[in-house]
Amino acid sequence: MDNNNRVRRRRKQQRRSMITNIVMCLITLSALTACIVLVLKNYDLKSQSEEAMAQLKSFEEESEHYIYTQADLDSYLEEARADAQEAGENEILSELKSRMDGGSNTAAVLRDFFPEDVVVYADGSYHFFPIDEKLKKHSYVYDNFKQLENGQIEYVDDTDVVLSKKGIDVSRFQESIDWKKVADDGVSYAFIRAGVRGSTEGRMMADERFKENMEGALDNDIQVGAYFFTQAITEEEAVEEAEFVLDLLEPYDVTYPVVYDLEEVTSKNARTEDLTKEQYTKNCIAFCETIKKAGYTPMIYGNLKTFLIMLDMSQLEEYHKWFAYYNTPVYFPYEFDVWQYSSKGSISGIKGDVDLNVCMTDFGDEQE
Repeated sequence: MDNNNRVRRRRKQQRRSMITNIVMCLITLSALTACIVLVLKNYDLKSQSEEAMAQLKSFEEESEHYIYTQADLDSYLEEARADAQEAGENEILSELKSRMDGGSNTAAVLRDFFPEDVVVYADGSYHFFPIDEKLKKHSYVYDNFKQLENGQIEYVDDTDVVLSKKGIDVSRFQESIDWKKVADDGVSYAFIRAGVRGSTEGRMMADERFKENMEGALDNDIQVGAYFFTQAITEEEAVEEAEFVLDLLEPYDVTYPVVYDLEEVTSKNARTEDLTKEQYTKNCIAFCETIKKAGYTPMIYGNLKTFLIMLDMSQLEEYHKWFAYYNTPVYFPYEFDVWQYSSKGSISGIKGDVDLNVCMTDFGDEQE
């Protein structure tokens, strides 16, 4: 048993060291291409750099994932570059250079080489999250997300029968909307912004076009959900936000989810600046539970940073997810119901850009 434990520890060290080598070289184009070759060449070796592991061990053991910053990588660049040149894998280097020149960014290349991790670029660093086998995964077939000539996306089955519904989300920024034209354009649901909490003083405000948008959508047989842009710093504030939304929703027939919109705010003096992952998660649960007790379907909106860095997904399995990701194919292994795939969509009846969504769950049929 002790020998098996040593083998497992050694393999874990080999993988971490492999990730260290590849990420540090992605800071510059020359280092990027060289380091990938080096790491792939040495992936199966039984001995890796103990010195590198010793220097990175302190912060890797304190986190559930691995983080690599410029400071961590600088000391390795020259050695990695020299080692990669010695490897002499010119064909692979040329191919990787071609990918970078063709527009493939660092994160995209990393995601290809590390399919067992979710790679998140945030705050100037690359974060590697091993895919958690305990969390529920989605069952979507990536090739079944079809992009139409107008740029919109549908989810179909193997016989091209459309299984998804076309939707949008709107706020005061879309100004006055011609909802009849929106309905005629095939939009079947809309998430309407109910309101926001200010990022500095924390005052809650209803969206100035909430009533207009709710009535316009419903009058044209478009199903509605609602979302609130949170800046809660306590569970009590999250409940307060939920109750604020519930009061606004009372006159309307809401069949789509009521959404906790959690996004990072980087403005100066943001009240959530020092909020921990634990507190973000508690706030999210408090909001969702309040919404559920009122008879609505709660949902969480976010991007890769929201779900992997800001929230503890292991505590949020029972809630629906609305995932924002503006590239194809969608990059998220866990369950989600709605994919917001564009922030620059075009819909009849709306001037300017609007967020586009594809929904794979028929929430209208879920309502009692």
